[in-house]
Amino acid sequence: MSRWPLPAVLAWSGCWAVLLGSRFFGAAPWLALTAACIVGLACGLLGSTRWRRAFIALGFPLSVALSGIAGSGATAGVWLLPLLVLLLLYPLNAWRDAPLFPTPAHALRDLPPFAPLPMGAGVLDAGCGLGDGLKALREAYPQCQLHGIEWSWPLRALCALRCPWARVRQGDIWRADWSPYAMVYLFQRPESMARAALKAREQMRPGSWLVSLEFEVQDGVPSARLSAPDGRPVWLYQI
Repeated sequence: MSRWPLPAVLAWSGCWAVLLGSRFFGAAPWLALTAACIVGLACGLLGSTRWRRAFIALGFPLSVALSGIAGSGATAGVWLLPLLVLLLLYPLNAWRDAPLFPTPAHALRDLPPFAPLPMGAGVLDAGCGLGDGLKALREAYPQCQLHGIEWSWPLRALCALRCPWARVRQGDIWRADWSPYAMVYLFQRPESMARAALKAREQMRPGSWLVSLEFEVQDGVPSARLSAPDGRPVWLYQI
């Protein structure tokens, strides 16, 4: 389950295989659809979190409802379109990282008193998506030089349009060099935090900051724990 959303895509593909295979062998439409939904529900039970279980289980029924032509070849063709869009926006190389979840507005505005940065300091949003994290960082640190890295080139292009005051580039956050930055901000997932903490310790200068929205470093000692306006924790770790 580590390379999300691969489990969801495999589950949805399996559901379609059951539906189309059942229809090919002459099963009634209602029976074929029921069997495919049962497969989807069973796969959903394997999700590691509540929202992943729901995402896996409900994806197939939703695709059938949106297509409106249960059981035909046209249905599969319609469902392939969002899958192709998913691959375009969220390439295979990025499936080990977090899905596209935007940073809430004002989530980082309370950072400066706890993690002050000098004029012109470099701040990186690692996995910047559409730029919501960069906007939150700009609100907190308008005097800093903001950078973003995003693996998906369509998201990188849209982020650059939304954040023309930031330096946004396409790339892998795990291969990028974090040493030039006084702060690296992440909104990843729990499984990624140990890797991020190790990379920060190996590359970032003493006194610099690793900031994570919502997910903490297990066995790490935070320098501070803040609360975003929506109640999510913001974890600060000084190198």
